[in-house]
Amino acid sequence: QVQLVESGGGLVQAGDSLRLSCATSGRTYNSYILGWFRQAPGKEREFVAVISRIGSITYYGDSVKGRFTISRDNAKNTVALQMNSLKPEDTALYYCAAYGGPTPQAMFRGMYDYRGQGTQVTVSL
Repeated sequence: QVQLVESGGGLVQAGDSLRLSCATSGRTYNSYILGWFRQAPGKEREFVAVISRIGSITYYGDSVKGRFTISRDNAKNTVALQMNSLKPEDTALYYCAAYGGPTPQAMFRGMYDYRGQGTQVTVSL
C-alpha cells in the first residue's frame, strides 16, 4: 500500500507558475513509477506527466509539454510538478499516482495502482 498526499494547488492568473508536490509513504518509495493526472469538471481524466523510478525517463501529455516539468526526490520520497505559463485550460483537480509495473509508458496510457485525493488548480484570465 502506498499513500500519496498532494499539496501546492491554488488560484493563479494566466501566465503564472505553480509547483505541486506529492508526499508518499508506505511501501518502498523507489519501487514505484510516479506521475500526475488531472481532471476538470465534465471532462475525462487526462495524463499529465510521469517519471521513472530513478528519474531518468519522463513523459508528458501533449497539452503540457514544454511548460510542465516533473521531478522526484528519492531521498525525501516526494514527486513534484513545476507548472509554468499556466493557462485557464489547465484548471483541474491534479492528483499524483503510483504505478508498480515495469515501464512508465503504462502510466502514459492511464494505468496506476494508487492515487492521492488531489489538489485543485484554478487559473484565471
